Amino acid sequence: MREYRTTVTQRGQVMIPAEVRRLLGAEPGDEVVFRVEDGVIRLTPVRFTVETAFGSVKPLSEPEDFKRIAQEAREGQVRRQAARHR
Repeated sequence: MREYRTTVTQRGQVMIPAEVRRLLGAEPGDEVVFRVEDGVIRLTPVRFTVETAFGSVKPLSEPEDFKRIAQEAREGQVRRQAARHR
């Protein structure tokens, strides 16, 4: 086990030692998460999730008209059902 010591600033910030950043694979601008369980604190990098991807893909149209899309889906379902019963 290795131990790294750092100081908490007045603003509650700490510097992550270079060796720890390397082990985390953390680069400037990356996010990390502090997990607290049974008095143990773990620092881990934030991995790709739906939440972290939010905003990374531009929508086809802005804003999406979800009511129109739902209505079109319902109408399509009705047409398919009607066609089956002819």
